[in-house]
Parts: sequence; structure tokens; C-alpha cells
Amino acid sequence: MSPVLPVSGDDAGSPRKRELRAEQPKKKLVRRLARDYSQRWRGLFQIAFLVLNLAIGAQFYLFVRYHESGGKTLAVSRPPGVEGWLPIASLMQLKAFLLTLEIPAIHPAGLVLLLAFIGISVVFRKTFCSWLCPVGTLSEGLWLLGRRLFKKNIRLPRWADIPLRSLKYVLLGLFLYAVLGMSMEGIRAFLESPYGLIVDVKMLNFFRFLSLTGLVVVGLIVGLSLFVKNFWCRYLCPYGALLGLFSKFSPSRIIRVPDACVDCGKCARACPSLLAVDKLIQITAMECTGCYECVAVCPAEGALNMRFGKKRILSAQWVALGLAAIFLGFVATAMATGHWHTNIAPDVYFQLIPRAEEFGHP
Repeated sequence: MSPVLPVSGDDAGSPRKRELRAEQPKKKLVRRLARDYSQRWRGLFQIAFLVLNLAIGAQFYLFVRYHESGGKTLAVSRPPGVEGWLPIASLMQLKAFLLTLEIPAIHPAGLVLLLAFIGISVVFRKTFCSWLCPVGTLSEGLWLLGRRLFKKNIRLPRWADIPLRSLKYVLLGLFLYAVLGMSMEGIRAFLESPYGLIVDVKMLNFFRFLSLTGLVVVGLIVGLSLFVKNFWCRYLCPYGALLGLFSKFSPSRIIRVPDACVDCGKCARACPSLLAVDKLIQITAMECTGCYECVAVCPAEGALNMRFGKKRILSAQWVALGLAAIFLGFVATAMATGHWHTNIAPDVYFQLIPRAEEFGHP
């Protein structure tokens, strides 16, 4: 076994380290014979959840238009899944749930989905981001498109990358500070205020009537995402930052076996999170999204696997089944116990939705 040069963080190594590695005797490759289907499984989940969210968005738009028109357009029910796009309200509900052990009647699906995604992160790392999140799927599609158009993606230098990565944790800290500082009475007052009752409509209207400033910001993020892998997810997403914190408790992790590894570096080059997979034994970083891309490109038998604990190999098929079981389990339980649909009378929607822009944050 040749010695492994110590490299910290996601540093690919200095020219001198690369030179020293080149002088080491090459290992014999025991080529992996079994085909890898991890990206097919992940792609199926990405497409399914993207379609699901587009369907939820279309249904919710029709629901809002029905109430805006006073009942003159197509009547559709409100999809509870839209509450998955209300992370701050869901954090409030989580605090209320922990204090009272009661699921709020207003927007309960948001709390259920947040708990499901936290559960997924604890068991399977931050796989929500790379398997389920529609924003993550779009972000991945953008950098893949950018690589096709411009032949490569840009990797920011460490002096810029590390401070920028901290931004999502700063945003998360601000949200947690605001929510944790609220009393139970304050949370209840927010959720039951006109703004809180139709906060989902306010979110939709933000994108329906996007201001020039908002358009510029969205355009800038999209443009940067063409050049920098997962720009939004890597630097700005507080939801991913929250799930990353929970993923630190996960027994699932990528493990590299040095004796089987041939030091080809393919895994590190494939990693969307720019982690030095080829230099580490275990990948425990909060940036790891369990996407299996490093495993998929590894040519050496037994060199790289996702494992549950240190011994049990966790195939992508088992992750797929686990994600489906946790997600559907939480949703089915909420439906069966009456904690899925929000408890707001139709007349209230007819009164509030047409006047949505009148209500400011309480």
C-alpha cells in the first residue's frame, strides 16, 4: 500500500503534492464489473419530484385565481404540498410543536414535510438536496447546461469559496434567531393573522408580480449557476444549511478504501460539492448531498461506497426505497390522522386572497 498524502478540507493539493503523488508507484486496477445505476435512480426521483412540484404549483395557482375571481374560474382544491415552500412558517410550527406537542391546525403539511426532510437527512445525509429538491434539480441542470455550452464550470478560489459558503449559515442563523426569539403567543398570532393565513399566496404573488429588483436577482443567480456548480445550493440556501446540520448525525457516509483505491481522482472531479473524495477516508462534510456521483465514476472494485455505519454498503436502490418510505410514511400518517389539510374555511379565502397585497408582515 502506497502512503496517502494528508490533504485537509476540499483542497485538491499543491503542485508539489501532485508531483509527489505522481512519483508513487501506481496501484493495479481491479476493475469494477457490476454496472452502476445510482444516477438512474436519482434521476427518476429528481424528475418525479420536479413534476410533482410543478403540478402542485399549477393547482395552487388555479386555486388562487378561483378565489381572486370570486368563484368565476375553475374550482380546484388547495394542495397542502405547497406548504413545503414555506420554511420559515414551518420552523415556527416546529417550535410550537416542540413546546405544546400539538400539530398546528394552520398549514400543518409544512411541519410534516419539514420533519420528513429532517428525518431523511438524519438517516441518509443531505439526500433531500440532490434527490428530491426541485430547486436542486434545476440548479444541477443549469451547471450541466453551462458545462455543455462553455466546455467547463468555474471553481472559485478558496479565499472566495469559504466566505461565500458561510452565507447560507448566516441566513439560517438569522431565521433561527427570529423564530427562537418568538413566544408561543407570538407564533400563534403570526399563524392566525391574515398574513399568516395566506402566506402561501403572498409567496406565489412574489413570483407572479416579480419586481425589477427581484428579476435582476433571480437572473443573476441563474446566470451564475451556469458557471458555478450549484451556486444557490452551495452559497445561499438556508434550507440546505439546516439539513446539513442534521446530516452530521447520519450514520450514512461515503467511505473510501485506500487499499482498493487507485488514486485516479475521478471521484473528486465528479463531486458537485467539490469535496476531496480521493484524499479522505470518510466523507462527513455537511456539503455532501449523497448524490452518488463519486461512486458512479469510481472504476475500482470496492474502493468507494456509501455505507450505513462503517461496514454495511448502502446501495442507491436502498436509498431510493428509504427516501420513498420516509416521505410517504410521514404524508400518509398525516393524512390518516387529519394533520395534512389546513383548517381554514372557504369564506376566509374569498375574503383574504383578493386583498392579499393589503396585508403586511405582522
